[in-house]
Formats: sequence, structure tokens, C-alpha cells
Amino acid sequence: RGYLYAGLEFGAECYCGHKIQASNASESECNMECKGERSNTCGGINRLSIYRLELAQESARRCKLEASPWIPAQPCHGGTSRAAGGVILTFLSQREDEQLCAHKCAAEEFESCGSAEFLLVYQTQVQDNRCMDRRFLPSRAKQLVALASFPGAGNTWARHLIELATGFYTGSYYFDGSLYNKGFKGERDHWRSGRTICIKTHESGQKEIESFDSAILLIRNPYKALMAEFNRKYGGHIGFAAHAHWKGKEWPEFVANYAPWWATHTLDWLRYGKKVLVVHFEDLKRDLFVQLQRMVALLGVTACEDRLLCVEGQKDGNFKRSGLRKLEYDPYTPEMRKTIGGYIRTVDAALKLRNLSGVPEDYYPR
Repeated sequence: RGYLYAGLEFGAECYCGHKIQASNASESECNMECKGERSNTCGGINRLSIYRLELAQESARRCKLEASPWIPAQPCHGGTSRAAGGVILTFLSQREDEQLCAHKCAAEEFESCGSAEFLLVYQTQVQDNRCMDRRFLPSRAKQLVALASFPGAGNTWARHLIELATGFYTGSYYFDGSLYNKGFKGERDHWRSGRTICIKTHESGQKEIESFDSAILLIRNPYKALMAEFNRKYGGHIGFAAHAHWKGKEWPEFVANYAPWWATHTLDWLRYGKKVLVVHFEDLKRDLFVQLQRMVALLGVTACEDRLLCVEGQKDGNFKRSGLRKLEYDPYTPEMRKTIGGYIRTVDAALKLRNLSGVPEDYYPR
């Protein structure tokens, strides 16, 4: 992913890069069958079969409404437009129905080529590094902003997204050497240093909450958050707990201790927080641009569209699990689900009492 060329050698070895520096060889010298698909050749002895990666995966395709031509663009002034061939393309807007772009291309009958009103936009797989530079704030922050969440709710991933979108390091109420070594350079700073754009915290006491001037409160489905934190506790930040931990006494004890905290964490931040922006983890996954723009706005930073577009290609980084490992059974007993369901209803009511949208529907198991 992210490279322009892929080369295959010895029937199985794969190499990636942006440039081809060797001269062409005879095709007959690429004579080794691919290990996984013997009908094709995958290079030879000291010979590479080279493929150019021209189109990205399906997830990088978008159907967009074509704007009026020759409108001046303000690419880095809080706008979302970019001039291309005399036409302004609005990349960060809501995606359109794919069917509106379902007009066959003249030369490729199985590909869609948009229409007179709608453009089919592809994101290439060429590495986008426009959002990779990060630094500490040039001057001391005037406000302390918390990035608050219950453990397992995606705080590390959200920090990664914020750093990409703003170009500034995030800090932490704690210190995790493994995260520092993986690139979170603000991890080592004292949380009151004022050099970082926001501060990770799992704290939920009144005194700790009131020490921040504002907060982004990240909330996640408790069933998923509890499992994610259990995996972290017994498998590391991007690891997984062993089956023995799930089937032993550790899991029921963990749920009994942590499930009530999931609810009180949100309730405390809603009660004691001075200025709280609620972001649901599920919404962040589903609608990255909109939710990230909300978060960046609270941080008082104008994020360039170039950086936001770059985030899409770098969004997972090295700090997000590929997904919860599928267990052979449901780890939640009926008693656990009954208890957690009560906590969900309590949090939902508290959110609605403050004229906020309640918890997402998928919090309630069907």
C-alpha cells in the first residue's frame, strides 16, 4: 500500500518502490510460477516482474457533485475545494450515491466514468506525506484541552488523527514509554507543559476534570471498549489477550470492575467539564472528516485541506488494532449484558438531558 510499483521475484518475494532504476530484461527470464497463482509468473532468478499500481482500492473511490467552473479556490482557508482543470472539486463534502456515477466508460465497460453532473474521484496509492510533519506548539498553549476517554475507547487512535490533522504533538496525563518510542513525542512532556495541542486522560474525578479548560470526550460502545481494554491489558496497545484470559477468572472480574467506570467516566465529564465536545468513536470511524473537523475546531486550529486529505491515507497508523479478534463464543453472559444495558441507558439519558444526541443504536444488542 502507498507505492507506485510492485515487483515480484523468485516466485514469492515482493518488493515495493516509487522508481524503476534497472533496464528491461527479456520476458523469458521471468519464468518462475507464482506460489499462490501458478497460472502467472512472478519474476525469476534475479529478475523482477514489475506491476504499476494505478488505481486505489474501492474504499478510495468517491462520487462527487461537479461544481461550477472557474470559481476561485481558497484551499487552506478553512475551505474544502481544490482547482483541477478549471473545475472546483469539493473533496471533503458528503459523498453522493454511487449510482449517480454509474455511467459506463467508453473503453472500459466494467468501469464507471461519472456523468455530466457527477465526478467519480479516485485516491491513488502513491504515498501521501503532507500530514506527517509534527512539532510542538511554537508558544505556550493558553488553554489545557483534554482528550478524555474511558480506556479502550480509541484515545491513542484519536491522538494519531489529531496529530496528523493539526501538525502538533499531543500530550498525556501519564507517560507510556512504548508510545513515545512509536512516535508520540509529546508523551514525555509534563501534561501542563503547554507544548502539546491536547492531553490524553482517562481520569474521571471532579478535581482532575476541573483542571482542564475544555475537553473532547470520546465515547465508545461499552461492549467493544471493554474488550479492547481487556486486549490492551493482556496483549499491549495493538495486541490481543489469549483465550486463557477470556475463559479464566480475569474476564468476569474485569467486567465487574470496569463496566461501572464506563458509565461514571462519561457522567463525570458531562457534569464537571467546563466545555465538552462529545465525539462517538463509531461516528469517527464512519465519518472521519466531519468528526475530525469538529475536534480540530475545538482545539482552535485551522486544519489545511491538504492535511485532512492526507489523514485518509494514513488514518490507521501503527496505533489501531486491525479489529477485535473474533472469539469462538460471546464473552458476555446474560447477567453482564443486563448490567451493561442499564449503564448504556443511563449515559444515553444524560446525553439527551444536555440536548446532545444519545448513544448510537448499535450500543443496544439485537
